[in-house]
Amino acid sequence: EVQLVESGGGLVQPGGSLRLSCVASGFTFGSYDMKWVRQAPGKGPEWVSGISSSGGSTYYADSVKGRFTISRDNAKNTLYLQMNSLKVEDAAVYYCSRGRFYASRSVLSQGTLVVVSS
Repeated sequence: EVQLVESGGGLVQPGGSLRLSCVASGFTFGSYDMKWVRQAPGKGPEWVSGISSSGGSTYYADSVKGRFTISRDNAKNTLYLQMNSLKVEDAAVYYCSRGRFYASRSVLSQGTLVVVSS
């Protein structure tokens, strides 16, 4: 069974940092491009960042470029998202998914909630 389990969300003040993790199981993680997608309350899903299967290529939405860093550890079947200089508008449920681009998710997961508030 394909599973993706996100963690690392929480409450942070504007300007703060969080590191999200996504542990994958049930498929050959190192063979798949991966991405982060977020969805704020009352809004549609938004693609945030993608990474190639090897980790050699990374991609970011303009809204997070320069503040977020995506990475992966294929030996640990884990995807990461380092989020710095967080803004109120970054608040959302963050999901990891297979694929490099687009906000669609082929595997449903519970996500991790990020709240940015003073």
